[in-house]
Amino acid sequence: MNLTRTISVTGLGYVGLTIASAFGEINEVIGYDKSDIRIDELKQGYDRNGEVSSEQLHHADIRYTTDPSALKRANFHIISVPTPTNEAKQPDFSYLRAASEAVGKALKRGDIVVYESSVYPGATEEICIPVLEQASKLKCGKDFGVGYSPERINPADKEHVLSTVPKIISAVNKESLDVIADVYTKIVKAGVYRVSSIRVAEATKIIENIQRDVNVSFVNEIAMMLHNLGIDSREVLDAARTKWNFLPFKPGLVGGHCVGVNSCYLTYKAEESGFHPDLLLTSRRINEHMTTYIADHAIKQLIHLGVPVKGARIAVLGLTYKENYPDVYDTKVIDVVNALREYETEIFIHDPLADPKAVKKVFDMEPSDLSELHDMDAIIIAVSHEHYRTMKPKELEKILKKKRLIMDVKGILSPNDFTKTTVWQL
Repeated sequence: MNLTRTISVTGLGYVGLTIASAFGEINEVIGYDKSDIRIDELKQGYDRNGEVSSEQLHHADIRYTTDPSALKRANFHIISVPTPTNEAKQPDFSYLRAASEAVGKALKRGDIVVYESSVYPGATEEICIPVLEQASKLKCGKDFGVGYSPERINPADKEHVLSTVPKIISAVNKESLDVIADVYTKIVKAGVYRVSSIRVAEATKIIENIQRDVNVSFVNEIAMMLHNLGIDSREVLDAARTKWNFLPFKPGLVGGHCVGVNSCYLTYKAEESGFHPDLLLTSRRINEHMTTYIADHAIKQLIHLGVPVKGARIAVLGLTYKENYPDVYDTKVIDVVNALREYETEIFIHDPLADPKAVKKVFDMEPSDLSELHDMDAIIIAVSHEHYRTMKPKELEKILKKKRLIMDVKGILSPNDFTKTTVWQL
């Protein structure tokens, strides 16, 4: 196969754009996305996720397009589209199938396709390759190559970035694997790590994320148990961290594209094969329960303070799925909001990073400015944005009425700093 490669990236979310900009530093890249809005923003040098700076975007040689026919100019195609779940928490491969069809129609003999989207073991060969073959009328392994290289990008993390984390690579044959290795080593200083099969690479990616789901579920259950015993879980966890081999996970909401979604993908495939993954399912159930647990305790605290629940004004600070990152998709905070609404409370949302247009589009809600929040019966700090970490107690108390309640989900406050306010921590 020809080692001179022109790169295309299909799906310009936080993963795809990071990859495209890295390759764009070396050579021309074709960046394809179906969203006209996304493409227009990127052409103007604006990444709404804040992962790639305007300077990087202007410097990278990326030819942005919504026209799939432009993919024909490339011979090394990277697919990094979302892999969400449906309402039944089952894998939704619609984006992956559509991307595979678009790339398949552009395939030529000698081309290589590499998938970076998170899937269960076997999905690339069972779902994606048949679509590529049907669309291209070519044969995988003979006419074109396919590989899988799981993304390991951690949004808002400026230390563990694409170039510094070893890149796992796999392919349908050694010839394709050699080309994939040659291409990725151009942008990944940490090098590549070859595995024996695509299924191994898929499994590696998915368990990396599920490990976090299991660990967080453990500390979530510990936090709930200690709360019942009247013990401060934060103090216990801080003390436990003084031992060298204690894993420093914190209790809280578990959202995002990777952790909860990946668990659903693997448990779906496991049960399809006849294996019932008890630990994974229990962990997911515990983490899903945290939304109602937080909402219920907020209501209990209001009742204890003598605040009428119906019509209670509650400010929820933070809506994104993780701290210091603007993405609101797959956030669990909205489940807390919906649970509180069942008690007929009045909810006000604030987030310093979330795009108001995205909040309106996804949740049909209008976020408030911090200056608009006043006379609240309670504050729920749901996301530990740096913006909230640096707020002084007086700034928070200014938002509240006289009977004051702060639900500090992430444990970012020091309760001793508040003398006239009830501070509840998970």
